[in-house]
Amino acid sequence: MAVNKDKADTVHTSWRKSTRSSGNGECVEVSVLTANIGVRDSKAPDAGYLALAPDTWAAFVTGVRDGRFDLP
Repeated sequence: MAVNKDKADTVHTSWRKSTRSSGNGECVEVSVLTANIGVRDSKAPDAGYLALAPDTWAAFVTGVRDGRFDLP
């Protein structure tokens, strides 16, 4: 995983918010990049983004779906 501030990889990409976003501004945005999945803070899109390998992103999504990150 890397924090990337280089916009070259995001020039021709679109970012999308989760459909479960509550609209209160506390959101992340996701984009399919050239070789990775980008994740950024919707409140600070120019602050950079996390670049996750596709298998890392898939494992995270699976964990979310399985409830592994739910608060008690």
